[in-house]
Amino acid sequence: MTTAHIDTFAHDHLPPREQWPDLVFDRPELQFPAQLNCAAELLDRQLALGNGDRMCVRAPGGPHWTYADLHEQANRVAAVLVHEMGLVPGNRVLLDAPNTPMLAACWFAVLKAGGIAVTAMPLLRAKELTQIVDKARITHALCDSRLAGQLGPAVAACPTLEQVRYFHTDADDGLEALMARHDGRFDTVATAADDVCLIAFTSGTTGVPKATVHFHRDVMAICHCFPTHILRPEPDDVFIGSPPLAFTFGLGGLLLFPMAVGASAVLLEQAGPIQLLGAIDMFDATVLFTAPTSYRVLARHSAELRDSTLRKCVSAGEPLPPATRVQWRVATGLELIDGIGATEMLHIFISADEAHARPGATGLPVPGYEARVVDDNGKPVGPGVIGLLAVRGPTGCRYLADERQTVYVRDGWNYTGDAYSMDDDGYFHHQARADDMIVSAGYNIAAPEVENALAGHGAVADCAVIGVPDEDRGQIVKAYVVLHAQIEATERLVEELQDFVKQTVAPYKYPRAIAFVDALPRTPTGKLQRFRLRESVAAHNDSAPTP
Repeated sequence: MTTAHIDTFAHDHLPPREQWPDLVFDRPELQFPAQLNCAAELLDRQLALGNGDRMCVRAPGGPHWTYADLHEQANRVAAVLVHEMGLVPGNRVLLDAPNTPMLAACWFAVLKAGGIAVTAMPLLRAKELTQIVDKARITHALCDSRLAGQLGPAVAACPTLEQVRYFHTDADDGLEALMARHDGRFDTVATAADDVCLIAFTSGTTGVPKATVHFHRDVMAICHCFPTHILRPEPDDVFIGSPPLAFTFGLGGLLLFPMAVGASAVLLEQAGPIQLLGAIDMFDATVLFTAPTSYRVLARHSAELRDSTLRKCVSAGEPLPPATRVQWRVATGLELIDGIGATEMLHIFISADEAHARPGATGLPVPGYEARVVDDNGKPVGPGVIGLLAVRGPTGCRYLADERQTVYVRDGWNYTGDAYSMDDDGYFHHQARADDMIVSAGYNIAAPEVENALAGHGAVADCAVIGVPDEDRGQIVKAYVVLHAQIEATERLVEELQDFVKQTVAPYKYPRAIAFVDALPRTPTGKLQRFRLRESVAAHNDSAPTP
Protein backbone atom coordinates (compact mmCIF):
# COMPACT_ATOMS: atom_id res chain seq x y z
CA MET A 1 0.00 0.00 0.00
CA THR A 2 1.46 3.37 -1.00
CA THR A 3 1.15 6.39 1.24
CA ALA A 4 -2.06 8.42 1.31
CA HIS A 5 -0.08 11.51 2.26
CA ILE A 6 0.10 14.36 -0.22
CA ASP A 7 2.23 16.43 2.15
CA THR A 8 5.20 14.12 2.74
CA PHE A 9 7.18 16.33 5.13
CA ALA A 10 6.99 13.88 8.06
CA HIS A 11 7.99 10.89 5.95
CA ASP A 12 10.78 12.83 4.27
CA HIS A 13 12.28 13.77 7.64
CA LEU A 14 12.30 10.33 9.23
CA PRO A 15 15.75 8.99 10.08
CA PRO A 16 17.43 6.74 7.49
CA ARG A 17 16.12 3.17 7.68
CA GLU A 18 19.48 1.88 8.90
CA GLN A 19 19.04 4.07 12.01
CA TRP A 20 15.63 2.65 12.89
CA PRO A 21 15.29 0.14 15.69
CA ASP A 22 14.48 -3.45 14.84
CA LEU A 23 10.69 -3.77 14.79
CA VAL A 24 9.27 -7.09 15.96
CA PHE A 25 5.81 -8.29 14.88
CA ASP A 26 6.06 -11.92 15.95
CA ARG A 27 2.60 -12.28 17.48
CA PRO A 28 -0.63 -12.93 15.54
CA GLU A 29 -2.33 -9.82 16.92
CA LEU A 30 0.52 -7.69 15.55
CA GLN A 31 0.04 -8.71 11.92
CA PHE A 32 -1.41 -5.56 10.36
CA PRO A 33 -2.76 -5.03 6.84
CA ALA A 34 -0.94 -2.66 4.50
CA GLN A 35 -3.90 -0.26 4.61
CA LEU A 36 -4.83 0.92 8.09
CA ASN A 37 -6.27 4.04 9.70
CA CYS A 38 -6.34 3.79 13.48
CA ALA A 39 -9.28 6.22 13.72
CA ALA A 40 -11.30 3.81 11.61
CA GLU A 41 -10.21 0.90 13.81
CA LEU A 42 -10.95 2.59 17.11
CA LEU A 43 -13.98 4.76 16.32
CA ASP A 44 -15.64 3.83 13.01
CA ARG A 45 -15.37 0.13 13.85
CA GLN A 46 -17.39 0.52 17.06
CA LEU A 47 -20.32 1.83 15.06
CA ALA A 48 -19.96 -1.03 12.59
CA LEU A 49 -20.15 -3.43 15.55
CA GLY A 50 -23.41 -1.85 16.68
CA ASN A 51 -21.91 -0.03 19.67
CA GLY A 52 -22.92 3.47 18.64
CA ASP A 53 -25.23 3.88 21.65
CA ARG A 54 -22.56 2.90 24.18
CA MET A 55 -21.11 5.69 26.29
CA CYS A 56 -17.70 6.79 25.04
CA VAL A 57 -16.37 10.03 26.59
CA ARG A 58 -17.69 12.15 29.44
CA ALA A 59 -16.63 15.16 31.47
CA PRO A 60 -17.86 16.86 34.64
CA GLY A 61 -20.60 19.23 33.56
CA GLY A 62 -20.76 17.58 30.14
CA PRO A 63 -20.75 16.80 27.37
CA HIS A 64 -21.49 13.07 27.65
CA TRP A 65 -20.94 11.52 24.23
CA THR A 66 -21.74 8.03 22.98
CA TYR A 67 -19.59 6.43 20.29
CA ALA A 68 -22.10 7.70 17.72
CA ASP A 69 -21.85 11.22 19.16
CA LEU A 70 -18.06 11.25 19.10
CA HIS A 71 -18.11 9.83 15.58
CA GLU A 72 -20.41 12.61 14.38
CA GLN A 73 -18.40 15.34 16.12
CA ALA A 74 -15.12 14.01 14.75
CA ASN A 75 -16.60 13.85 11.25
CA ARG A 76 -17.78 17.44 11.48
CA VAL A 77 -14.35 18.62 12.63
CA ALA A 78 -12.70 16.59 9.85
CA ALA A 79 -14.98 18.26 7.31
CA VAL A 80 -13.98 21.67 8.66
CA LEU A 81 -10.30 20.76 8.45
CA VAL A 82 -10.61 19.64 4.83
CA HIS A 83 -13.28 21.92 3.36
CA GLU A 84 -12.85 25.09 5.43
CA MET A 85 -9.17 24.98 6.37
CA GLY A 86 -7.69 23.29 3.30
CA LEU A 87 -6.01 20.35 5.06
CA VAL A 88 -4.51 17.68 2.83
CA PRO A 89 -3.32 14.27 4.07
CA GLY A 90 0.06 14.57 5.74
CA ASN A 91 -0.44 18.11 7.07
CA ARG A 92 0.44 18.51 10.75
CA VAL A 93 -2.27 19.85 13.07
CA LEU A 94 -1.50 21.33 16.48
CA LEU A 95 -4.09 20.46 19.13
CA ASP A 96 -3.87 22.72 22.17
CA ALA A 97 -6.42 22.06 24.92
CA PRO A 98 -6.93 20.42 28.30
CA ASN A 99 -8.49 16.95 28.41
CA THR A 100 -12.05 17.34 27.12
CA PRO A 101 -14.39 15.40 24.83
CA MET A 102 -13.85 18.12 22.22
CA LEU A 103 -10.10 17.49 22.24
CA ALA A 104 -10.83 13.79 21.68
CA ALA A 105 -13.08 14.69 18.73
CA CYS A 106 -10.37 16.89 17.24
CA TRP A 107 -7.74 14.17 17.64
CA PHE A 108 -9.85 11.62 15.78
CA ALA A 109 -10.84 14.21 13.18
CA VAL A 110 -7.22 14.89 12.28
CA LEU A 111 -6.53 11.19 11.77
CA LYS A 112 -9.76 10.58 9.87
CA ALA A 113 -8.75 13.37 7.48
CA GLY A 114 -5.33 11.78 6.97
CA GLY A 115 -3.55 14.46 8.95
CA ILE A 116 -0.94 14.14 11.68
CA ALA A 117 -1.95 15.06 15.23
CA VAL A 118 0.54 17.06 17.32
CA THR A 119 -1.03 17.49 20.75
CA ALA A 120 0.45 20.07 23.11
CA MET A 121 0.16 20.18 26.86
CA PRO A 122 -2.18 22.99 27.86
CA LEU A 123 0.45 24.42 30.24
CA LEU A 124 2.92 25.21 27.47
CA ARG A 125 3.78 28.84 26.82
CA ALA A 126 4.28 30.63 23.50
CA LYS A 127 8.03 29.94 23.42
CA GLU A 128 7.50 26.19 23.79
CA LEU A 129 4.63 26.14 21.30
CA THR A 130 6.78 28.01 18.80
CA GLN A 131 9.49 25.36 19.10
CA ILE A 132 6.93 22.63 18.41
CA VAL A 133 5.38 24.43 15.43
CA ASP A 134 8.78 25.16 13.89
CA LYS A 135 10.13 21.65 14.40
CA ALA A 136 7.11 19.88 12.89
CA ARG A 137 6.35 22.58 10.30
CA ILE A 138 2.80 22.66 11.59
CA THR A 139 0.30 24.17 9.16
CA HIS A 140 -3.02 23.98 11.06
CA ALA A 141 -4.14 24.38 14.68
CA LEU A 142 -7.29 23.66 16.67
CA CYS A 143 -7.13 25.34 20.06
CA ASP A 144 -9.33 25.79 23.11
CA SER A 145 -10.30 29.47 23.12
CA ARG A 146 -9.20 29.73 26.74
CA LEU A 147 -5.61 29.16 25.59
CA ALA A 148 -5.67 31.77 22.83
CA GLY A 149 -3.35 34.00 24.83
CA GLN A 150 -0.65 31.32 24.77
CA LEU A 151 -1.06 30.28 21.14
CA GLY A 152 -1.48 33.78 19.70
CA PRO A 153 2.19 34.85 20.01
CA ALA A 154 3.29 31.51 18.55
CA VAL A 155 1.01 32.04 15.54
CA ALA A 156 2.56 35.45 14.96
CA ALA A 157 6.07 33.96 15.14
CA CYS A 158 5.42 30.94 12.89
CA PRO A 159 4.82 31.59 9.18
CA THR A 160 3.91 27.94 8.46
CA LEU A 161 0.92 28.09 10.83
CA GLU A 162 -1.63 29.64 8.51
CA GLN A 163 -4.91 28.03 9.60
CA VAL A 164 -6.06 28.37 13.23
CA ARG A 165 -9.53 27.80 14.64
CA TYR A 166 -10.64 28.08 18.25
CA PHE A 167 -13.30 25.98 19.96
CA HIS A 168 -15.37 26.37 23.13
CA THR A 169 -16.50 29.71 21.71
CA ASP A 170 -19.70 31.21 20.31
CA ALA A 171 -17.79 33.26 17.77
CA ASP A 172 -19.06 33.21 14.17
CA ASP A 173 -15.67 31.99 12.98
CA GLY A 174 -15.22 29.50 15.85
CA LEU A 175 -14.90 25.80 15.27
CA GLU A 176 -18.41 25.00 16.54
CA ALA A 177 -19.98 27.47 14.09
CA LEU A 178 -18.03 25.94 11.22
CA MET A 179 -18.94 22.42 12.32
CA ALA A 180 -22.65 23.34 12.13
CA ARG A 181 -22.28 23.80 8.37
CA HIS A 182 -21.56 20.09 7.90
CA ASP A 183 -23.84 17.08 8.26
CA GLY A 184 -21.63 14.69 10.23
CA ARG A 185 -20.73 12.48 7.28
CA PHE A 186 -17.09 12.06 6.34
CA ASP A 187 -15.20 9.25 4.60
CA THR A 188 -12.13 8.34 6.64
CA VAL A 189 -9.00 8.57 4.52
CA ALA A 190 -7.55 5.17 3.61
CA THR A 191 -4.07 5.66 5.00
CA ALA A 192 -1.21 3.19 4.86
CA ALA A 193 -0.35 1.33 8.05
CA ASP A 194 3.03 3.05 8.04
CA ASP A 195 1.72 6.54 7.34
CA VAL A 196 2.57 8.93 10.18
CA CYS A 197 -0.47 9.70 12.34
CA LEU A 198 1.01 11.50 15.35
CA ILE A 199 4.09 13.38 16.45
CA ALA A 200 4.65 13.45 20.21
CA PHE A 201 7.16 15.86 21.70
CA THR A 202 9.45 15.17 24.62
CA SER A 203 12.29 17.19 26.12
CA GLY A 204 15.72 15.64 26.36
CA THR A 205 18.69 16.57 28.48
CA THR A 206 19.58 19.48 26.22
CA GLY A 207 16.15 21.02 26.68
CA VAL A 208 15.63 21.04 22.88
CA PRO A 209 12.32 19.32 22.07
CA LYS A 210 12.56 15.94 20.39
CA ALA A 211 9.74 14.97 18.07
CA THR A 212 8.87 11.27 18.15
CA VAL A 213 7.06 10.01 15.08
CA HIS A 214 4.48 7.21 15.19
CA PHE A 215 2.48 5.39 12.54
CA HIS A 216 -1.13 4.21 12.41
CA ARG A 217 0.05 0.65 13.04
CA ASP A 218 1.99 1.82 16.12
CA VAL A 219 -1.23 3.08 17.71
CA MET A 220 -2.93 -0.25 17.11
CA ALA A 221 0.15 -2.18 18.28
CA ILE A 222 0.10 -0.61 21.74
CA CYS A 223 -3.62 -1.42 21.97
CA HIS A 224 -2.76 -5.09 21.44
CA CYS A 225 0.14 -5.27 23.92
CA PHE A 226 -0.12 -3.74 27.41
CA PRO A 227 -3.94 -3.56 27.67
CA THR A 228 -4.53 -7.00 26.16
CA HIS A 229 -1.96 -8.92 28.19
CA ILE A 230 -1.53 -6.89 31.40
CA LEU A 231 -4.51 -4.58 32.00
CA ARG A 232 -7.25 -6.78 30.48
CA PRO A 233 -10.05 -4.17 30.48
CA GLU A 234 -13.71 -4.97 29.86
CA PRO A 235 -16.33 -3.14 27.77
CA ASP A 236 -18.16 -1.91 30.87
CA ASP A 237 -15.04 -0.34 32.39
CA VAL A 238 -14.90 3.41 33.01
CA PHE A 239 -11.37 4.80 32.60
CA ILE A 240 -10.19 7.90 34.44
CA GLY A 241 -6.84 9.51 35.19
CA SER A 242 -4.56 12.51 35.40
CA PRO A 243 -2.14 12.52 32.43
CA PRO A 244 -2.88 14.95 29.58
CA LEU A 245 -3.71 13.43 26.20
CA ALA A 246 -0.56 15.19 24.99
CA PHE A 247 1.40 12.59 26.99
CA THR A 248 1.33 9.23 25.29
CA PHE A 249 0.68 7.71 28.74
CA GLY A 250 -2.57 9.68 28.82
CA LEU A 251 -3.40 9.16 25.16
CA GLY A 252 -3.28 5.39 25.59
CA GLY A 253 -4.82 5.15 29.04
CA LEU A 254 -7.62 7.66 28.59
CA LEU A 255 -8.56 7.34 24.92
CA LEU A 256 -7.02 4.51 22.90
CA PHE A 257 -7.26 1.64 25.38
CA PRO A 258 -10.88 2.17 26.46
CA MET A 259 -12.03 2.63 22.87
CA ALA A 260 -10.20 -0.49 21.71
CA VAL A 261 -12.62 -2.57 23.81
CA GLY A 262 -15.73 -0.39 23.56
CA ALA A 263 -15.37 1.01 27.09
CA SER A 264 -15.75 4.65 28.17
CA ALA A 265 -13.47 7.33 29.58
CA VAL A 266 -13.85 10.36 31.83
CA LEU A 267 -11.76 13.34 30.70
CA LEU A 268 -10.85 15.84 33.41
CA GLU A 269 -9.52 19.32 32.77
CA GLN A 270 -8.18 19.44 36.32
CA ALA A 271 -7.02 16.06 37.59
CA GLY A 272 -5.20 16.59 40.89
CA PRO A 273 -5.74 13.94 43.55
CA ILE A 274 -8.74 15.70 45.09
CA GLN A 275 -10.42 16.20 41.71
CA LEU A 276 -9.69 12.58 40.84
CA LEU A 277 -11.19 11.37 44.10
CA GLY A 278 -14.43 13.23 43.46
CA ALA A 279 -14.65 12.16 39.83
CA ILE A 280 -14.01 8.49 40.65
CA ASP A 281 -17.08 8.61 42.87
CA MET A 282 -19.17 10.74 40.50
CA PHE A 283 -18.63 8.51 37.45
CA ASP A 284 -18.18 5.11 39.15
CA ALA A 285 -14.75 4.82 37.57
CA THR A 286 -13.16 1.37 37.46
CA VAL A 287 -9.73 1.88 35.84
CA LEU A 288 -7.34 4.58 37.07
CA PHE A 289 -4.21 5.89 35.32
CA THR A 290 -1.98 8.25 37.30
CA ALA A 291 1.51 8.71 38.74
CA PRO A 292 2.92 7.49 42.09
CA THR A 293 2.76 11.05 43.44
CA SER A 294 -1.00 11.04 43.02
CA TYR A 295 -1.39 7.54 44.47
CA ARG A 296 0.45 8.64 47.62
CA VAL A 297 -2.00 11.50 48.17
CA LEU A 298 -5.07 9.48 47.22
CA ALA A 299 -4.09 6.72 49.65
CA ARG A 300 -4.83 9.10 52.52
CA HIS A 301 -8.51 8.74 51.62
CA SER A 302 -8.81 5.04 52.33
CA ALA A 303 -12.45 5.06 53.43
CA GLU A 304 -13.69 6.70 50.22
CA LEU A 305 -11.53 4.53 48.00
CA ARG A 306 -12.53 1.23 49.63
CA ASP A 307 -16.17 2.10 48.89
CA SER A 308 -15.38 3.07 45.29
CA THR A 309 -15.83 1.07 42.09
CA LEU A 310 -12.10 1.02 41.26
CA ARG A 311 -10.75 -2.37 40.23
CA LYS A 312 -7.62 -1.62 38.15
CA CYS A 313 -4.96 1.00 38.97
CA VAL A 314 -2.03 1.73 36.65
CA SER A 315 1.06 3.62 37.80
CA ALA A 316 3.61 5.11 35.39
CA GLY A 317 5.34 8.39 34.63
CA GLU A 318 7.95 7.95 37.35
CA PRO A 319 9.39 5.02 39.34
CA LEU A 320 6.96 3.46 41.82
CA PRO A 321 8.52 3.32 45.32
CA PRO A 322 7.84 0.01 47.11
CA ALA A 323 6.39 1.96 50.05
CA THR A 324 3.79 3.56 47.77
CA ARG A 325 2.75 0.16 46.47
CA VAL A 326 2.23 -1.05 50.04
CA GLN A 327 0.48 2.17 51.05
CA TRP A 328 -2.00 1.82 48.19
CA ARG A 329 -2.68 -1.85 48.87
CA VAL A 330 -3.32 -1.18 52.55
CA ALA A 331 -5.56 1.79 51.77
CA THR A 332 -7.63 0.16 49.01
CA GLY A 333 -7.04 -3.58 48.95
CA LEU A 334 -5.88 -3.17 45.32
CA GLU A 335 -2.47 -4.05 43.89
CA LEU A 336 -0.97 -1.40 41.62
CA ILE A 337 -0.06 -2.27 38.05
CA ASP A 338 3.33 -0.60 37.60
CA GLY A 339 4.88 0.08 34.21
CA ILE A 340 7.58 1.91 32.31
CA GLY A 341 6.97 3.44 28.93
CA ALA A 342 8.56 6.15 26.83
CA THR A 343 7.31 8.70 24.35
CA GLU A 344 9.76 7.14 21.88
CA MET A 345 8.12 3.72 22.41
CA LEU A 346 4.61 5.23 22.57
CA HIS A 347 3.49 3.37 25.71
CA ILE A 348 4.30 0.81 28.42
CA PHE A 349 6.69 -2.01 27.49
CA ILE A 350 7.66 -3.44 30.91
CA SER A 351 4.98 -4.19 33.50
CA ALA A 352 3.29 -6.89 35.58
CA ASP A 353 -0.34 -7.52 36.36
CA GLU A 354 -1.68 -7.64 39.91
CA ALA A 355 -1.00 -11.34 40.35
CA HIS A 356 2.65 -11.08 39.29
CA ALA A 357 3.64 -7.75 40.82
CA ARG A 358 6.77 -7.66 42.98
CA PRO A 359 7.73 -4.86 45.38
CA GLY A 360 10.58 -2.80 43.97
CA ALA A 361 10.31 -4.30 40.49
CA THR A 362 8.77 -2.65 37.45
CA GLY A 363 7.93 -6.05 36.02
CA LEU A 364 8.61 -8.20 32.97
CA PRO A 365 8.63 -7.31 29.27
CA VAL A 366 5.08 -6.88 28.02
CA PRO A 367 4.23 -9.59 25.46
CA GLY A 368 5.30 -8.25 22.09
CA TYR A 369 8.44 -6.61 23.55
CA GLU A 370 11.94 -7.75 24.47
CA ALA A 371 14.13 -6.03 27.05
CA ARG A 372 17.61 -6.48 28.44
CA VAL A 373 20.15 -4.74 30.65
CA VAL A 374 23.45 -4.02 28.91
CA ASP A 375 26.80 -2.38 29.59
CA ASP A 376 28.14 0.67 27.77
CA ASN A 377 29.19 -1.55 24.85
CA GLY A 378 25.72 -3.06 24.44
CA LYS A 379 26.68 -6.40 25.95
CA PRO A 380 24.06 -7.99 28.26
CA VAL A 381 25.01 -8.06 31.94
CA GLY A 382 24.13 -10.67 34.52
CA PRO A 383 21.47 -10.64 37.24
CA GLY A 384 21.94 -7.93 39.85
CA VAL A 385 24.29 -5.86 37.70
CA ILE A 386 23.20 -2.29 36.99
CA GLY A 387 23.32 -1.29 33.35
CA LEU A 388 21.41 0.47 30.60
CA LEU A 389 17.89 -0.59 29.67
CA ALA A 390 17.50 -1.61 26.02
CA VAL A 391 14.16 -2.61 24.50
CA ARG A 392 12.60 -3.50 21.15
CA GLY A 393 9.20 -4.55 19.89
CA PRO A 394 6.46 -3.49 17.45
CA THR A 395 7.05 0.21 18.25
CA GLY A 396 10.28 2.14 18.49
CA CYS A 397 12.09 5.44 18.27
CA ARG A 398 12.00 7.49 15.09
CA TYR A 399 12.94 11.09 15.78
CA LEU A 400 11.92 13.75 13.28
CA ALA A 401 15.09 15.17 11.71
CA ASP A 402 17.20 14.76 14.83
CA GLU A 403 20.80 13.57 15.09
CA ARG A 404 20.02 12.16 18.55
CA GLN A 405 18.43 9.18 16.77
CA THR A 406 21.79 7.41 16.87
CA VAL A 407 21.99 7.94 20.64
CA TYR A 408 18.59 6.42 21.38
CA VAL A 409 18.83 3.57 18.86
CA ARG A 410 21.91 1.38 18.78
CA ASP A 411 22.32 -1.99 17.09
CA GLY A 412 18.57 -2.20 16.55
CA TRP A 413 17.69 -1.61 20.23
CA ASN A 414 16.03 1.39 21.87
CA TYR A 415 18.07 2.79 24.78
CA THR A 416 15.60 4.53 27.05
CA GLY A 417 18.11 6.45 29.17
CA ASP A 418 17.22 4.45 32.31
CA ALA A 419 19.59 2.51 34.51
CA TYR A 420 18.13 -0.90 35.45
CA SER A 421 19.08 -4.24 36.90
CA MET A 422 17.41 -7.60 36.37
CA ASP A 423 16.91 -10.29 39.01
CA ASP A 424 17.27 -14.06 38.64
CA ASP A 425 13.62 -14.39 37.60
CA GLY A 426 13.87 -11.84 34.83
CA TYR A 427 12.11 -8.99 36.67
CA PHE A 428 13.43 -5.52 35.87
CA HIS A 429 14.30 -3.13 38.72
CA HIS A 430 14.65 0.61 38.10
CA GLN A 431 17.77 2.27 39.53
CA ALA A 432 17.95 5.82 38.17
CA ARG A 433 17.79 8.01 35.10
CA ALA A 434 20.95 7.81 33.09
CA ASP A 435 20.79 11.46 32.06
CA ASP A 436 19.90 14.81 33.55
CA MET A 437 16.14 14.48 33.24
CA ILE A 438 14.20 15.39 36.37
CA VAL A 439 11.00 13.42 36.98
CA SER A 440 8.73 15.37 39.32
CA ALA A 441 5.18 14.21 40.06
CA GLY A 442 5.18 12.30 36.78
CA TYR A 443 6.40 15.24 34.66
CA ASN A 444 9.68 15.03 32.75
CA ILE A 445 11.65 18.25 33.16
CA ALA A 446 14.92 18.93 31.35
CA ALA A 447 17.41 20.72 33.59
CA PRO A 448 18.94 22.84 30.79
CA GLU A 449 15.53 24.20 29.82
CA VAL A 450 14.95 25.54 33.34
CA GLU A 451 18.49 26.91 33.42
CA ASN A 452 17.87 28.77 30.16
CA ALA A 453 14.71 30.27 31.61
CA LEU A 454 16.46 31.40 34.80
CA ALA A 455 19.36 32.85 32.84
CA GLY A 456 16.99 35.32 31.22
CA HIS A 457 16.46 37.13 34.54
CA GLY A 458 18.61 40.22 34.95
CA ALA A 459 19.81 39.25 38.44
CA VAL A 460 21.20 35.87 37.39
CA ALA A 461 24.86 35.63 36.42
CA ASP A 462 25.04 31.83 36.30
CA CYS A 463 22.82 28.91 37.31
CA ALA A 464 22.48 25.16 37.41
CA VAL A 465 19.46 22.93 37.94
CA ILE A 466 19.21 19.39 39.29
CA GLY A 467 16.54 17.14 40.71
CA VAL A 468 16.62 16.47 44.44
CA PRO A 469 14.64 13.80 46.33
CA ASP A 470 11.22 14.76 47.63
CA GLU A 471 8.86 12.55 49.61
CA ASP A 472 5.67 13.73 47.90
CA ARG A 473 6.80 14.41 44.32
CA GLY A 474 9.62 11.90 43.92
CA GLN A 475 11.92 14.74 42.90
CA ILE A 476 11.69 18.51 42.82
CA VAL A 477 13.59 20.99 40.70
CA LYS A 478 16.34 22.75 42.64
CA ALA A 479 18.30 25.66 41.21
CA TYR A 480 21.74 26.86 42.24
CA VAL A 481 22.01 30.54 41.32
CA VAL A 482 25.01 32.86 41.12
CA LEU A 483 23.87 36.49 41.32
CA HIS A 484 25.41 39.50 39.65
CA ALA A 485 27.48 41.76 41.89
CA GLN A 486 25.53 44.02 44.22
CA ILE A 487 22.38 41.88 43.92
CA GLU A 488 21.18 40.78 47.36
CA ALA A 489 19.98 37.21 47.92
CA THR A 490 16.57 37.50 49.57
CA GLU A 491 13.42 35.42 49.96
CA ARG A 492 11.65 38.00 47.83
CA LEU A 493 14.16 37.38 45.04
CA VAL A 494 13.53 33.63 45.33
CA GLU A 495 9.83 34.22 44.69
CA GLU A 496 10.62 36.63 41.87
CA LEU A 497 12.84 34.08 40.12
CA GLN A 498 10.23 31.36 40.55
CA ASP A 499 7.52 33.55 39.07
CA PHE A 500 9.84 34.52 36.22
CA VAL A 501 10.38 30.87 35.26
CA LYS A 502 6.63 30.19 35.45
CA GLN A 503 6.04 32.96 32.92
CA THR A 504 8.75 31.68 30.57
CA VAL A 505 8.12 27.92 30.46
CA ALA A 506 5.35 25.61 31.67
CA PRO A 507 4.69 26.41 35.37
CA TYR A 508 5.31 22.85 36.58
CA LYS A 509 8.97 23.23 35.59
CA TYR A 510 9.76 26.03 38.02
CA PRO A 511 12.43 25.47 40.72
CA ARG A 512 10.68 24.71 44.00
CA ALA A 513 13.99 25.24 45.82
CA ILE A 514 16.65 27.86 45.09
CA ALA A 515 20.08 28.11 46.69
CA PHE A 516 22.28 31.17 46.12
CA VAL A 517 25.96 30.29 45.70
CA ASP A 518 29.18 32.12 44.86
CA ALA A 519 30.16 29.84 41.95
CA LEU A 520 29.23 26.61 40.19
CA PRO A 521 31.43 23.55 39.67
CA ARG A 522 32.79 23.47 36.11
CA THR A 523 35.45 21.65 34.15
CA PRO A 524 38.57 23.54 32.95
CA THR A 525 36.78 24.00 29.64
CA GLY A 526 33.79 25.55 31.39
CA LYS A 527 31.38 22.61 31.18
CA LEU A 528 28.94 22.45 34.07
CA GLN A 529 29.39 19.47 36.41
CA ARG A 530 25.86 18.72 37.60
CA PHE A 531 27.01 15.45 39.11
CA ARG A 532 28.95 17.38 41.74
CA LEU A 533 25.78 19.23 42.72
CA ARG A 534 23.96 15.92 43.05
CA GLU A 535 26.80 14.54 45.15
CA SER A 536 26.51 17.52 47.49
CA VAL A 537 22.79 16.82 47.94
CA ALA A 538 23.48 13.15 48.62
CA ALA A 539 25.94 14.19 51.29
CA HIS A 540 23.27 16.46 52.86
CA ASN A 541 25.25 19.51 51.88
CA ASP A 542 23.05 22.07 50.14
CA SER A 543 25.87 24.44 49.30
CA ALA A 544 27.49 23.99 45.92
CA PRO A 545 30.97 22.45 45.98
CA THR A 546 33.96 24.60 45.22
CA PRO A 547 34.62 24.80 41.46
